[in-house]
Amino acid sequence: MRRALALLVVAGCTTEQPSDADSCKGGAALSTCLSPTQSDDYYVEHSHGYFNTMDYAEDMDVIPPYSERVVRWEWPPWLQLTGYTREEILVSDALLRLFPSTIPERDCRAFDEQPFGRCYVTFYYDDHDGKGCPIYEEFTFNDAGEITWIEAWSNLPGHLPAPDSDPWAEEDDVTRLSTRIPGLGNTDGLIDPEGQDLIAAGKDDADVENFRVRALDWQSAWLEAVGEAGNDMWERGCGW
Repeated sequence: MRRALALLVVAGCTTEQPSDADSCKGGAALSTCLSPTQSDDYYVEHSHGYFNTMDYAEDMDVIPPYSERVVRWEWPPWLQLTGYTREEILVSDALLRLFPSTIPERDCRAFDEQPFGRCYVTFYYDDHDGKGCPIYEEFTFNDAGEITWIEAWSNLPGHLPAPDSDPWAEEDDVTRLSTRIPGLGNTDGLIDPEGQDLIAAGKDDADVENFRVRALDWQSAWLEAVGEAGNDMWERGCGW
């Protein structure tokens, strides 16, 4: 009898725990729920395509396959949420042409786990005497091959998401936001800053909540970040 009761208790406890499959359903799904649906060349090509929109040596008018609610998140000393939705990203891409740059140094690679595209690049701006600005950037894709999340770090000591021993951020000790945002793991990768799943995640993760609040009015948050960044942002981010 006691053995039977013990089995019932264990069974009851087991059924209450969500399975991995359950956690990849609905608005709570994380980007890591998705597997590649495109070739490695596809992810590399469209990672490069993003940088082409800011490189006057390339065809800047070819639009990358942005998702309807694509996000661009840039870690400090950059300005955190610097674009949200395809329409707004395209507007910001156009505005960036006011600061002519070329990006001749690139190393973009594809990965079997999200983010599927990851790049080391160096920007050269015409108005900065040929000084390079080194950046590490990652690209999350949905099942349709659309870019849903762009995440950038300064490629300087103390800013990268992983230790020097893990240059492509493949191990567990990685500080990235894309894999912690509910909704990016849906097949369409659409997030909802006002949805219950993102609200719940923000209660346990300050970075997620910071993103969520900014996304509710990202343009105001961006302007506030510009005011707080200080005149030495480029020096801190680029090492000039």
